Amino acid sequence: MKELLLLLLVFSSVTALAQPAQPNEEEDQPRGLQALFARFGDLYQDNCAVCHGLDFEGAAQGTPLVGARLIHGDSMDEITRSIRDGYPDKGMPAWSATFTDIEIQSLALWVKENREGMLITDIGLTREIEIPTGIIQTEHHALRLEVVIDGLDMSFSIAPLPDGRLLLTEKSRGLSIISAEGKQSDYIQGTPEIYSTGPRGSLGGLGWLLDVTLHPDYEKNGWIYLHYSERCEDCNAISRETKRAVSMNALVRGRIREGQWVDEESIWKAPIESYTSRTDIATGGRTAMDPEGFVFISVGFKSADGNQDLGSPHGKIHRIHDDGRIPSDNPFVDDSSALPTIWSYGHRSPQGLEFNVKSRQLWGTEHGPRGGDEINLLKPGKNYGWPAFSRGQNYDGSEVNHGRVDLELELKDIEQPVVDLTPSPGVSSLVFYEGEAFPKWRGDLIVGTLKASDLLRVEIRDNKFVAKEPLIENLARIRDVEIGVGGVLYLLLEHASGSKIVRVVPAEQSKS
Repeated sequence: MKELLLLLLVFSSVTALAQPAQPNEEEDQPRGLQALFARFGDLYQDNCAVCHGLDFEGAAQGTPLVGARLIHGDSMDEITRSIRDGYPDKGMPAWSATFTDIEIQSLALWVKENREGMLITDIGLTREIEIPTGIIQTEHHALRLEVVIDGLDMSFSIAPLPDGRLLLTEKSRGLSIISAEGKQSDYIQGTPEIYSTGPRGSLGGLGWLLDVTLHPDYEKNGWIYLHYSERCEDCNAISRETKRAVSMNALVRGRIREGQWVDEESIWKAPIESYTSRTDIATGGRTAMDPEGFVFISVGFKSADGNQDLGSPHGKIHRIHDDGRIPSDNPFVDDSSALPTIWSYGHRSPQGLEFNVKSRQLWGTEHGPRGGDEINLLKPGKNYGWPAFSRGQNYDGSEVNHGRVDLELELKDIEQPVVDLTPSPGVSSLVFYEGEAFPKWRGDLIVGTLKASDLLRVEIRDNKFVAKEPLIENLARIRDVEIGVGGVLYLLLEHASGSKIVRVVPAEQSKS
């Protein structure tokens, strides 16, 4: 319980970044998410529980809202419309004259979150992980799970190697190799320095090892890319003023030879003045490569502002050549006020990044605030809206519209998500499935989630959302999803008691 409280307090300080006004981080922490979200429950209980039950179970004059079908639909739009307009002929009053639009949205979100078991306060790092031992039947394939290794430290990324082994990054431990039999090597020596901050399982920290990515021609050139958070002290105005360490995303490449990290080259670093003391939870920290060797780098909201500023690296997807050179066709390369590496901007917390080789498109997942998680087609030069627009709302229940007037932004200026995920499942890593093990998934997105603890299959056709299927439900926080040899899926499960790697295989495949 003590560990869960610590996690809630750390996460509460991070969510303050989403607010129009920035409270003092240390003073804001003791309030926690529990007290903040009690307000939404109070709004429901004071106005709705008399008809629909304190626990959404229904009453004599109102239908259940959880565990039953809603006859007028259970999408966010449909629930919002039901609350706003009511159905007076059936005894459901219209609340539009009583509640503001944002209060109606808050109520609709509260109902939707409870229907789907996705309360924002459920971080999911402390509940026990139970790996299903039987066959899981999905729409197209029967599958089962095999544990590759457990007892890992808080991990971030895996990268399958051509010979069946896996590269693994643990945030504050380092880079290692997991054998096909599930044995972990010693940590590779000579990788960028990383730091252990806080107790085991803590979400907060500065100076983490993040994504690991293979070059498309890895079998020929051996290049491995490490995305990490470079930490320094007394190195910029923020660190000198606060007398605290600061950090920021950075990318290097190197090779592994006899357990050593060698031939290291710096590929991308942000200006030193952009380094901040905000926790690395907000780094983004993913890397993707296309077959031609272009590298895409996600940077989250490690600053309270800058997402809409083309002169800032924060809240951006950056694009470079595989050796760090700046591509001549980047969208802002000729804009003297912009960083020439920027590909897209207005991002909040990008969690997944994947290049679709067949369509030659870049896709990403992104955390919204309360509601508004997204799957985006990431187009060059486009603005994805944060912090002026979101389909969710701020954690205090207010509308996301920070700086909209000052920025002179309108909704037509914002690239909309292909898939809106509200309430927020805590969307994480994604891959476009191409493989032999599950042929009927080819071309679909396989998406992990953190808070919801589900693995999803998402069908996209002609860049439009078609359908979503939960393949595995209530598993664990799925930090990374990757495709291995033969098309089997690897899932990196994040947990305070020890992260795990599990393998998703066809049910008919004999156990290894």
